[in-house]
Amino acid sequence: MQQSAETHRAPRAAKDVPRAVVWFRNDLRVSDHAALAAAAARDAEILPLYILEDEAAGDLALGAASRWWLHHSLQALAGRLAALGAPLHLACGPAEEIVPRLARAVEADAVYWQRRYEPWGIAVDTQIKAALKADGVAAESFPGGLLREPWEVKTKQGGPYGVFTPFWKAEVALGEPDEPLPAPKALKSAPRDALTESARLKDWGLTPTAPDWAGGLRAAWTPGEQGARARLKAFLDGPVARYQEARNRPAEGGVSRLSPHLHFGEISPRQVWRWARDAGRADAAAEQGVWAFLREIGWRDFNHNLLFHNPELPRENYQSKFNAFPWREDEAGYRAWTRGLTGYPLIDAGMRELWETGYMHNRVRMAAASFLVKDLLVPWRRGEAWFRDTLVDADLANNAANWQWTAGSGADAAPYFRIFNPVTQGQKFDPDGAYVRRWVPELKALPTKLIHAPWTADARTLAAAKVELGRTYPRPIVDHGRARQIALDAYQEIKGAA
Repeated sequence: MQQSAETHRAPRAAKDVPRAVVWFRNDLRVSDHAALAAAAARDAEILPLYILEDEAAGDLALGAASRWWLHHSLQALAGRLAALGAPLHLACGPAEEIVPRLARAVEADAVYWQRRYEPWGIAVDTQIKAALKADGVAAESFPGGLLREPWEVKTKQGGPYGVFTPFWKAEVALGEPDEPLPAPKALKSAPRDALTESARLKDWGLTPTAPDWAGGLRAAWTPGEQGARARLKAFLDGPVARYQEARNRPAEGGVSRLSPHLHFGEISPRQVWRWARDAGRADAAAEQGVWAFLREIGWRDFNHNLLFHNPELPRENYQSKFNAFPWREDEAGYRAWTRGLTGYPLIDAGMRELWETGYMHNRVRMAAASFLVKDLLVPWRRGEAWFRDTLVDADLANNAANWQWTAGSGADAAPYFRIFNPVTQGQKFDPDGAYVRRWVPELKALPTKLIHAPWTADARTLAAAKVELGRTYPRPIVDHGRARQIALDAYQEIKGAA
């Protein structure tokens, strides 16, 4: 009977106290949250809502590592909202059914949310807006996940950019983003007597139990809005000044590691921009690093623009000529890559860091992705799917666009003939071998000059380091020089294709 009450309750008269559903999605914060601020500005009674929408996302749903993060991020958000006076309501299932039903149940006159840009999400939101309109309930969406909306940064012809550098120049030319909004000091909760009980987060099974493989994630991360702010502050208090140089050194703490916090919306790009710009103004030595860092926030915007204007980006080649590329189904090679057993220490270190922490340094991501698609000729979609399952920052737009960039099939792609050499990449960016020693400890006793190519060591050196190739550490599963030529020959076959 309660379900029936939710379904048939009519919206209240406009003279009553304003009441709104605020639907949280990939914006799990209370500060600089335009939808929440709009409801609070009306002094409305609020039902904060989060819906787990696995069915709508289909094969693009969150992977295992991201689901672990989501659990803890929702815990943090629920605590913050409860402290403000409006507890979070959880539901699971089709949002196009749940949102209108809950709006009727609490007699809401409005539903507010911040926009998302995944194709499946846009389709769901469009359907919900129509259903709410039919019920006489206002539906209003707000920006908040990007510096600029995908339709705001346009070429002179009015279309989207396909190359990053002019996109970034155009975005910067639009001026400073709006100031971040403060968090509400308090919220009023909508009455819940007509609601079915909120789902229990623990019942969603977002965290692993048998086995519990998330120990490394717990040690590495603090999900939630407070964790995001602490992460940004730590970066701006020091590392940002040397960001341009240190960002390519995986063994150094030279990057912000904000990507999962941005992905889940625990901090907004506008907040990052404002606080980074303030840090640059306060310290001239940091200004150059600040702009190099903000350029990466712009790269994130660029990738979301690509996805918005090319909704099949996660599944289809941006450049259609790659439809004819002779990819291989090298299952043994793929398995070795996922396990960090390729015989190339830099690649293996990155893949093991990913498995342990849900994260991989960006320089190593590029090398690892290049190895899969160009040394092994495994389709980029398989790499994208693996990263989506194992990364805590598996943002759909970034993941798909960056894999296509590496594969050469994407927008603003690296030329296909740019094939990362896993040995020289290690020698250049991990010159003392600290990153490899951290993640491939079976090689830690090798001399630095040999650690990125252990197969070149003589028998005495290997014995002294207790390394037995093929037993304690694999020999390379492919010869890079030969694989590079095969990849280039394959590209020549499709070079002239439309």
